Formats: sequence, structure tokens, C-alpha cells
Amino acid sequence: MDADVTPVRLGVLTSGGDAQGMNAAVRAVVRTALFNGAQPYAIHEGWQGAVDGGSRIAPMKADDVGGIISRGGTIIGTARSKDFRERAGRLRAAKNLIETGIDRLVVIGGDGSLTGTNLFRTEWPSLLAELVENGEISQELADAHPKLRIAGMVGSIDNDLVGADSTIGADSALHRIIEAIDALSSTAAAHRRSFVVEVMGRHCGYLPLMAAIAGGCDYVLVPEEPPREGWEDQMATSLRAGRLAGRRDSLVIVAEGARDRSGNPITADHVKSVIEDKLGEDARVTILGHVQRGGTPSAYDRWMSTALGYHAALEVINAGPDEVPKIIAVKGNRVTKLPLMEAVEKTHEVAHLVDTGQFTAAVKSRGDSFYQMLRMFGLISMPPAADAPTTGDRIAIVHVGGLAPGMNPAVRAAVRLGTASGHTMLGVTGGMPGLMDGKVAELTWGDVDSWMSEGGSMLGTRRSVPSREQFYAIGRAMETHEIDALIIIGGFNAYLTGHALVEERERFPAFRIPIVCVPASIDNNLPGSEMSIGADSAVNNAVSALDGVRLSASAASRCFVAETMGRMCGFLALTSGLAAGAGRVYLNEYGVRLADLTNDVTAVTNAFASGRRYFLALRNEKASDFYNTDFLARMFEAEADGLYDVRQLVLGHIQQGGSPSPADRVLATRLLAHAIDDISKQLAIGTSEGRYVGMVEDAPRSFPISHMMDAIDIDHRRPRQQWWLEMAPILAAVRDMEEAPEPKPKVAPTAEERRRQRRAHR
Repeated sequence: MDADVTPVRLGVLTSGGDAQGMNAAVRAVVRTALFNGAQPYAIHEGWQGAVDGGSRIAPMKADDVGGIISRGGTIIGTARSKDFRERAGRLRAAKNLIETGIDRLVVIGGDGSLTGTNLFRTEWPSLLAELVENGEISQELADAHPKLRIAGMVGSIDNDLVGADSTIGADSALHRIIEAIDALSSTAAAHRRSFVVEVMGRHCGYLPLMAAIAGGCDYVLVPEEPPREGWEDQMATSLRAGRLAGRRDSLVIVAEGARDRSGNPITADHVKSVIEDKLGEDARVTILGHVQRGGTPSAYDRWMSTALGYHAALEVINAGPDEVPKIIAVKGNRVTKLPLMEAVEKTHEVAHLVDTGQFTAAVKSRGDSFYQMLRMFGLISMPPAADAPTTGDRIAIVHVGGLAPGMNPAVRAAVRLGTASGHTMLGVTGGMPGLMDGKVAELTWGDVDSWMSEGGSMLGTRRSVPSREQFYAIGRAMETHEIDALIIIGGFNAYLTGHALVEERERFPAFRIPIVCVPASIDNNLPGSEMSIGADSAVNNAVSALDGVRLSASAASRCFVAETMGRMCGFLALTSGLAAGAGRVYLNEYGVRLADLTNDVTAVTNAFASGRRYFLALRNEKASDFYNTDFLARMFEAEADGLYDVRQLVLGHIQQGGSPSPADRVLATRLLAHAIDDISKQLAIGTSEGRYVGMVEDAPRSFPISHMMDAIDIDHRRPRQQWWLEMAPILAAVRDMEEAPEPKPKVAPTAEERRRQRRAHR
């Protein structure tokens, strides 16, 4: 940029209620702006800061947002401004902004904040004309900034933006709720007690519904679908059935905005009294309140908010004068752009649908996944009647591959949904070797009751893929136990196992049954699914450890070189790096070159010489066969010259441990529902296809396992197409380090290319 050219100036503000992840978004906006030659300004205390002006509109440097990604709330403050609701207040805001040279804004807030922002945008020309007429600004200044360009991000724990899958803060709020439910469940079970938990959600049932599913609860009340008359008896019947099936506790989730069909509020205290009156049980009420907004943001609310902030900054920097304002949102793990006012109006419409009794339309407006999960909850939470019809079909579940948090919720969902469909569900202990040894037993609705929050694998797992010599024993075991369908839950070896069984059907008739593979791997390296069960938990575990590492650097200037798992798939490393504020991330997909390492060492040394106190380099465990974690640490240490200490950290199996995250519990439920539905349809019509299932753009899908090899890079044990690599450029923009030459991803050969290579070497 020429020295005499004034850089683009943009403001960023947070407005309305706070939400975890706002700081990550602000950090991304500031650093992306600087990376692209623009000057960012923080507008403190929301729109009130724009009205007040002065020191509340302050230029930002990269260091101003250093270390904030792990903090809750918003460092630039937020408020609901009464002044800005009046034209006089907006006139003052326009004057303060234009005198600073700001005509582009990134606004993070709820639908009310974004509606006010759009009004301000449409009034901008008339506001400037009035300021010129009053002699408060010059015509030349007004002519230099004729349009206000805006981009919005929704910061709302309610997750109430129609057209988007997630809003900033919703995942973190769900973490807070599930932490409370898991704790309450243990004490409730000890006393055979019922708990009623009130969660936020005035008009949106996302938090209560997903909390009820992820928390293994018995009943849920959401705003979009008020219960029918007599719901108290229906709830009592459901809770009573759960106790008869072996549950020691009862948990009911109530949205703060829950109402009956006459519009009367349903309070947690009322639900408590119903339980006590109709069941004669002791009940307690817990209102979580603002604890849902607080605390450290989840890993997802850091890396996804970073991606949103990055794209929002680019949107206003590159926007033309007549650009329609957009909300930068999430759809199927991808950043998407929604017309701002259209999205806000559709969001407002939901409350109108509820008020006018259009409940089905209100539920469907939340999206297919919300609609399906609401219907699915009844199947999971209600035990089947003793005289319920059965199909006689026997479906076995087995784990193959490494451990992944979320395997137990997956089995729980399979058993409960399979049982609801009339099937007999079988659990195989100890992977495929356990199947060969006959370790097969029926699993009932009550057997898996407590598995939702359990880490590890109650069935156990084995990594080994069966050899050709073992197929006979596997076939005999399947015949002995009369297995009519098989669900294989696991990682890359699980998929190879499923593929091998399908390929051997000509020789072994026992394999001519529906076989469905479900992705469960912290590596997130499986075809046909953007996310695998366990990957979100692993990223949260890694980021939690890296947060602790950052604190240790507060006492000394320190460079950390940390290693994640993931083998030759860099998903864990990249998302953990984005969420933890890493300065460098080394991936197998890009490789590691000595020239890049030399540049990195120079950049890090210069940064510490300029006052930096902390630096994190993150390495995917198979990023390079030559430049391992120890080599990288020694390389940085060799050039430290007393400026900083160097420490190594291999995160290891901590990434596989702990309780599964809420996202992994919900994902497991959705994927297994799809798998059970696939198998049920096949059994009903007598087909025996081999499939693998996955989540693509927030919708479960099935793929023929016979074509699996075309979708994977077998040499690197990962999909040929990896959606998350689109986020790699974001890291370069949001870190405040001297930029190294951007590497290019390696392209895996196709199956046909590999065949040609083998022929050429013969």
C-alpha cells in the first residue's frame, strides 16, 4: 500500500448480551484487518460507545487482542444502548464514526443489535446530510464516506438464527449445561431423586433440546412445541416408565420460555409440583441462569468464531458501495453468508408462528436437524412397552480401531433406537477378536442408561483388522449368534474391516447382511463425514491442556512446541491451533520444509526480542518423518540466545480421555439414528448392502462401502477431500507473526494413478 493512501478503517463492536467466543471473533477481525492493510478500531461498550465517541472508539494493534481467545465475555464491553434507539443518538454515532474515518462495521450481537445496525446503515446518507446542514462535518468528509458497509455475526447462546446451524456462544453454553446435568445426575441417582433444570431459551428450544439429548434426560419442554393438554399425565407416565426400566433418577429440562398451548408459562416450580403430586417423589429445582453465559469458551466457539471473524473482516474490507449487508454464519461446519435482514426477519417469524398456534411450522423453521431431533428424543427417552411388537431381527454392535470419546453414547443411541424399532440389540465385547470368541450379549434399554456421559468404551475396542484366515471364525460366530445386521463403530480400521467383510461375501454367506460403518475417531480422517464421533472431544481436551501451558508462560518468556495426535490427518492440530492461539501449525498435508523452519525461527526470535512472552508451535504427530517434535524444540532453543525458554509437550492419550463433549453426544445420536433407520429399511425389504454413514453439511448420509476406496487416500489414511483445509489460510491472518511462505497442500494420487504407478514399476 502506498504511503499516501489512507488505509481502510473499520470498527468492531459487541452489542446486547455477551456470549462465549465473542473475544475470538474480535481477535480475528482485528488481526485479519491488519493482515490485509486495514486499520481496525474497537468501539467499546457496544453502540453506546459509538454514541459517546472519544476514547471509546480506539485504534487496535495485534497485541491488543493477544491472549484473549480463551477468555469469556468480551474485552471491548457490551451494552444495550437506549440512546442509539433514538435518531438523535444515531446522529451522534454517525458523527463520531465519520470523524474517525470509519465507514465499515463488524457488529457481533443478537437480532436486535443487527436490526439496529441495518437501520443505521439505511439512515447513514440522511444522517450525514443532517450533520453537514448543521455544520458539524464538512461536505468533503461526507462525500468521502457516502455509504456504511456492515457485516454481522450473531453472538447468542440461544442459537436462534434461522438459516444457520450454530451461533457464537451456543456450544459453550451447552457445555455449561451438560456439566451441570452430569453432576446433578450422579447425586440424583444416589438418592433416587428427580431434578428439574431450567435453561435459557426464551423463544428457541435449541439449548434445552440438545441438553436433554446430550444429558440423557427424561423429558423436555421447548418453546416451539408447547405440550398438549394433559401433558402433566404424559410426563408422569414417561418418568414412571423410566424408573420401571431401571433408572434411579429422573431429569426434566425446561426452557425459560416454555408455555402451554394456551400461552400460560410452564415454570420449573410447576413441573416440580407435578412430579411430587403424581409420582410421590422428592424433586429439586436447579435454575442455571447466567452461568450458561460464563466461563471459558469451548474449543469450537474459539476456532469457528475465529473463522467467522476472519470472513466478516474480509466482507467489509472488500464490500462494494451497493453490497447487500450480510450475516456471516455457520452452515454445516462451513462459513456462509446470509442476507442480514432476511435472516433476522425469519428469526422473528418463529415467535409469531408460536403465538398463532403454528407449532409444526415453528419447529420446522429451526431446520431439519432440530425437527428430527425433537421427534427422536421421544424414542430415546421412553422405554418400549413390554408388549411392543418385535421384528425378530438381531443387530450386533462392535467397536474397531482406537478409542474415541462418544463411543458409549453411540451404543446407547443404537440400543434405544433399535429397541424402539422392534429389534434385538447385541453388544460385542472386545472388537472383532471378541466376536470370534463369542463375547456377544443382548443389550437392553436399561443396560445403557448411564452410558451417555461415560468416556472410554464399555464394550471395549481393538485396532486389528481381521485377516483372511480369521473370516471363517467370524462367519461362524455371526451364524451362531444369529446376527442379522452389523454396526461397526470406529476409525479407519473399522472401515477397512467393513469393506473386507463386504468383499468376502461370495465366500462367506454369513456376511450377506446389512453392514454399516459409523465414524468414531479423534483423527477425523474418515470418508463421507465432515466430523467423526470423538473429534470435538479431542480438540477440547487438547485446547484445555494448551490453556494450562499458556499460564505457565506468565512467569517467564517461553516457547512451547506441542504435538497432537491425528497421524497423517491434521484436523486436530489445525483446529486446536486456531482455538489455542498457536503461532505456527505443522501439518502432514503441507509437509515441513527446512526453509520454512528457518523463517519460523527467525520470526520467533525477533518477536521475543520485541517483547513477546509466549509462543506456541503445534505439530501434527506425523507432520514429518524427519523433523519431529524434539528436533523442532531444539531448533528453537538453539537460536533463543537467552531470550526465551523452550519446552516440549506431547499431548498423547489425554486427547482420547474424559467425558464426551455435548457435540459428540449429539453427533453420536444423530449418526446412529441414521444407521438404525438404514438397517431397518434394508431388513424390511430383504437387502444386504454395505454402507458407511456420515454427517455432510449437517445432514446424515449413507454411502456404498463398495466405493469407499475411491474416496480415500489409502497411503495417508485420510479422505481425498478434507473440508477443514479451507481454514488453513485463516491461521496465517490471525497470528501476529512475520509471515512465512505459504506451503501448498500435497495432492494424493487417485486409485487409477496408483494402479498406473504400480504397472510402471513392474
